[in-house]
Amino acid sequence: VQLQASGGGTVQAGGSLRLSCAASGLTFGTYVMGWFRQPPGKEREFVTSISKSGQSTRYADSVKGRFTISRDGARNSVYLEMNSLNPDDTAVYFCAAASAARYSGSHTLAAQAFYTFWGQGTQVTVSS
Repeated sequence: VQLQASGGGTVQAGGSLRLSCAASGLTFGTYVMGWFRQPPGKEREFVTSISKSGQSTRYADSVKGRFTISRDGARNSVYLEMNSLNPDDTAVYFCAAASAARYSGSHTLAAQAFYTFWGQGTQVTVSS
């Protein structure tokens, strides 16, 4: 299984970026997909998740209204549209995949242990 994240970069505060994560080696339509991030000197934290069907999403409070997660089954890819970026969004962003069969309630979506596969991370830097 491979999760290849891309799209990171440096952007000014108030700007936008779109991250992509291409998945291979798994049956994409049976996996919940998530994005996490690790700010400099801090622990990795949950950002957002999307159900296997794409009909249900969940967001961390810090990104609600600014970030949008989506998925494309035809391309085996998940995306993270990030708008109104601020310096606090600076982090390495990771995509992750969890078998939907392991889902046991909404509380699991933000838990790193729920996710089996992880991408390598892509750096997002927001300058003030």
